[in-house]
Amino acid sequence: MDWILFFAIHIGAYLLGSIPSAVWIGKIFYGVDVRTQGSGNAGTTNVLRVLGAKAALPVFLIDMLKGYAAVSLVHLAGYEADSQLWLYTKISLCLLAVVGHMYPIFAGFRGGKGVATLVGAMFAFSVGGILLSLATFFVIVAFSHYVSVGSMVGGLLLPFYAALCGDSSPILMGFFGFISLLLFYTHRTNIGRLLAGTENKTYLFGRSKEKAKE
Repeated sequence: MDWILFFAIHIGAYLLGSIPSAVWIGKIFYGVDVRTQGSGNAGTTNVLRVLGAKAALPVFLIDMLKGYAAVSLVHLAGYEADSQLWLYTKISLCLLAVVGHMYPIFAGFRGGKGVATLVGAMFAFSVGGILLSLATFFVIVAFSHYVSVGSMVGGLLLPFYAALCGDSSPILMGFFGFISLLLFYTHRTNIGRLLAGTENKTYLFGRSKEKAKE
């Protein structure tokens, strides 16, 4: 693969990650910049809190799709599938997509945490592993109502789930371990709020009357 193509697919991964679905959907359909309300993040969770599930669902799906599409650019590289160069290129494309979501060129470099984009990208690495992580995420959020906790625990267990599903090469295990640490880093302010008891709760299926009175 020549260097021009190499840089082109990586720039493409960043640009795909930079698609600010939360900002665009909020502004176009609701006249709201979600970065000025709620947590200030341009991501699914804040859209859910500010605009509701009808707006959050397409944001989540688009952010997942752009992550998967970014990693899929590896098919243009010309490397042998599952070779070390193939895997390393997939990893770099994934990371650039997440960076694009966090610092989108199309939205003044003010984005979100990149979790949904990362989830979509992970489907290109371990379908079984990410499905189990997603199941863990939804169970934790359904009972605790803390999206940050679900995200961090789901990420922490991803290496184990991937290994359980047979995706356990040293390169992938190292990358999944890095992803776990990255999620804790991007949620460092959430960890502070959790310890202080001030973290926002999210109700996936709407707040019950009892909860609304609290």
